[in-house]
Amino acid sequence: MNKIRVLIADDHAVVRSGLRQLMADQPDLEVVGEAGDGREALEKVKALKPDVIVLDIAMPGVSGLEAAGLIKEAVPSCQIVVLTMHGKENFVRQVLSSGALAYVLKASPVQDVLAAVRAAHRGEYFLSSKIEAEVVGAYLDSRRETPAVRGYDLLSEREQQIFRLVAEGNSTNQIAEVLCVSPKTVEKHRTNIMKKLGLRDRLDVVKYAVRIGIIDPQLWEG
Repeated sequence: MNKIRVLIADDHAVVRSGLRQLMADQPDLEVVGEAGDGREALEKVKALKPDVIVLDIAMPGVSGLEAAGLIKEAVPSCQIVVLTMHGKENFVRQVLSSGALAYVLKASPVQDVLAAVRAAHRGEYFLSSKIEAEVVGAYLDSRRETPAVRGYDLLSEREQQIFRLVAEGNSTNQIAEVLCVSPKTVEKHRTNIMKKLGLRDRLDVVKYAVRIGIIDPQLWEG
């Protein structure tokens, strides 16, 4: 039997240890590595080419939300299972839009985690049994967009990536390193973003990100 190769990414060592032990007991799963933040997760995915990554949302530096899109861009064959304590509709929407196939709440039964990994490996969607029906429904239904959301949606994919990374507190050099582009390119995109959205500084970027649901202040508290 070919085992499903899994990478675990969470900034809490105890969570990683628990997941590793959980999967060690499964004959069809093999943990091939761990990561403590989004940037390390991206590097490990590129190096190890796992079949599935179990990814937390709230991690320092590059968040799980941003890492998910970068991972799918770098290694499309790696399927993503997001494991988080946050079940708000906007995070479900963003995670699935980034290319992830599964969204599991940490309060869910452990069997949900295992089922999500196996479903993602098969290329199937999996939503935690703990996610309330109205949250899932809100994602599946078309939402009413505010002018701010429409403005963000007019940005190019690369501009949206840089916008999110700026909002998460990354410097120009850090963003350049993550996206494998020059700092000059990042600054050019950043200038265009600020102009298109009518923003002046990073504080405006953060406020804008909160307003359209990309950042939840409670989520980034820890």
